[in-house]
Formats: sequence, C-alpha cells, structure tokens
Amino acid sequence: MPEPERTGPNQRGANKRGAARLAAVQALYQMDLSGSGVLETAAEYEAFRLGKELDGEHYREADPQWFRAILAGVVEHQKTIDPVIRESLTEDWPLSRLDTTLRAIMRAGVYELMLRRDVPVPVVVSEYVDIAKAFYEEDEPKLVNAVLDRVARRARGEGRGRDPA
Repeated sequence: MPEPERTGPNQRGANKRGAARLAAVQALYQMDLSGSGVLETAAEYEAFRLGKELDGEHYREADPQWFRAILAGVVEHQKTIDPVIRESLTEDWPLSRLDTTLRAIMRAGVYELMLRRDVPVPVVVSEYVDIAKAFYEEDEPKLVNAVLDRVARRARGEGRGRDPA
C-alpha cells in the first residue's frame, strides 16, 4: 500500500465513519498481502492505528464498530462481492488488472452498497471515490465511481446514470 504520508493529509475533515472506511481499506490491503486474519488485523488497527500515532503519522479517530463491520463484512461476503465487482467492470479493466489497493476499495464499497442499506448510495460512492483519490491520480477514482454506481443501480435501483448493460 502507498506510504502513510499519502493518506494522512487526505484524512483532514473526515468524519469518524469516513476514517473507519479508510482504515478498513488499509486493513483489507494488509490482509490481502500478509494473509493475516480479520480478528488479528482488527485488533492491531484498534490498538495501534485508529486515533493513534504510528511512525510519526497521526491516524484520525475512527468509529471502531464501523471499521469492524466493514472488515468482517467484506471477508464474510467476499465470494459474493467479487463476482459483483467483476460484472461491473468494463472489458478493459478485468478484475485481475486491479491492484490490491483498488480491489480493497471496491470490495469495501460494494459491501456497503449490497449489505448496508442503511447508508445512502451517494455517501458510499462519494466516500470511496475520495479514498481512491487519496491513492490515485489517474483513472482509478473514475473507475471506482463507475463500478459503485453500476452496483448501486443493480443492488438498490439507485444511481446517477443509466446502466448500459
């Protein structure tokens, strides 16, 4: 995952749920690379990162329940989430092309759209596009926006545009 200093400044103004979303994406990334489990990773983040300072980098205070819900929800429903992402990608962006960070962002966003109907679609899409912007400058934030919008239309009948499929 990109170095912490790229994420720190982008957390300014983030609410506790927003900070929890960013932390969940970072934890999913870490789990993907290290193979660590959800309980171990959640405990590490809650003890050493959420609202703490680590290696000179201050992590925003985050909603620990929201962080855990996203992390556990993505892990529990990954076999459902990944095919939804795959179906929502364009042919020039197959799932195998997504790097680990982008995959973590999309998994977390799709989890919220599919299984957390208490969160409005614009909030989910906006938050995860902002997270993508913290890590990428090119097409990736646009891709996150497009995929989450497609998922929102299919899963909730909501979205900004018409589904081309």
